Amino acid sequence: MSLAVRAEAEELMDADDLPPDVYAAVVADLARVNTVTLAARPTLAFLNRAVGDAKTLRLLDVGFGDGDMLRRIARWAERRGIAAELVGVDLNPRSEAAARAHTPPGLPIAWRTGDYADLAGQGWDVVISSLVAHHMTRAQLIAFLRFMEAEAARGWLVNDLHRHGVAHAGFPLLARLARWHPIVRHDGTLSIARSYRPAEWPPLLAAAGVRDARVFRAFPFRLCVERLR
Repeated sequence: MSLAVRAEAEELMDADDLPPDVYAAVVADLARVNTVTLAARPTLAFLNRAVGDAKTLRLLDVGFGDGDMLRRIARWAERRGIAAELVGVDLNPRSEAAARAHTPPGLPIAWRTGDYADLAGQGWDVVISSLVAHHMTRAQLIAFLRFMEAEAARGWLVNDLHRHGVAHAGFPLLARLARWHPIVRHDGTLSIARSYRPAEWPPLLAAAGVRDARVFRAFPFRLCVERLR
């Protein structure tokens, strides 16, 4: 597969007829992928910058999947003595079921099924996403950037993959060695091919009317877009 342009094939996990138990197994393995690939690190570093010395945080996570990022953020907030109100929204109702099953009681997280656009005007300090941007069409991504720019009082972060040849070749080997679900092996490789390169982000940001955003790489093979206020 050539990586010169973004792939547009649909991922298997997005199929409407995927059974809930299979979906739960897939997103659980994706959470393991996130742990191995240090996915939370750029998000937590962004939150340190965005929150500063504040002791309250109202955060929206769009496309939460298994919910692993919000669980990490809940623990981060507890360590810092931050009163956090964490909300995750996902279009796929199977995500809410999986996240609830994998989340211990007592964490300040609310799981919602639906469209992020319906949560406009609810006083978000921060809006984040992880491994979501590459699932969107160009028009959908521009609309999402506009939403975050309008709704996030302290800033927003897109944490996604970097379309890179080494990552594309190496992920199938890592997935096979780790014995992750076959759908994870397939979709993970395709996700890399569907993701963006650094030079492709500025036109998207310009189309969304976003200024002063920072596009940066995070080890290993993450590509993030950060907007701080």
